Amino acid sequence: MIRLAGFPPERQVEFRIDLVPGANPVAKAPNRLTPSELQELESQLQELTDKGFIRPSHSPWGAPVLFVKKKDGSFRMCIDYRELNKLTIKNRYPLPRIDDLFDQLQGSAWFLNIDLRSGYHQLRVHDDDIPKTAFRTRYGHYEFLVELILTLHVLRIDLISI
Repeated sequence: MIRLAGFPPERQVEFRIDLVPGANPVAKAPNRLTPSELQELESQLQELTDKGFIRPSHSPWGAPVLFVKKKDGSFRMCIDYRELNKLTIKNRYPLPRIDDLFDQLQGSAWFLNIDLRSGYHQLRVHDDDIPKTAFRTRYGHYEFLVELILTLHVLRIDLISI
């Protein structure tokens, strides 16, 4: 597995979160977590802090954290940005039709199933948008300094076009 190390270098593009006019910060209380989820949360917060991907926050924004169990039994930390998503300007980049994609696979002999968890964190978050990435946990209030798995409408395909 390829591991991408450390804080990303400066690039031509920074991760942006554009809000609809008049949007006000939304903050939700932390979710209740099981003891095993709390242990995993502490571990993942430490890992993200050590890599420089997150830092403590005083932002008026704050989304709750939840965990999803993966097929292998491990946990994936997810941040519930649904309230933030409602306030963002949606990316209208045209996606390819799924049937066209399947047509392109016709006759293929190899298919790949990968976890793209480490495919994120490749872009720095624009300074003005860092507070919008804030999330709340039992262990503190944090914000991301790098791109995160945030919204359904923020697509990496924008970078392919650059």
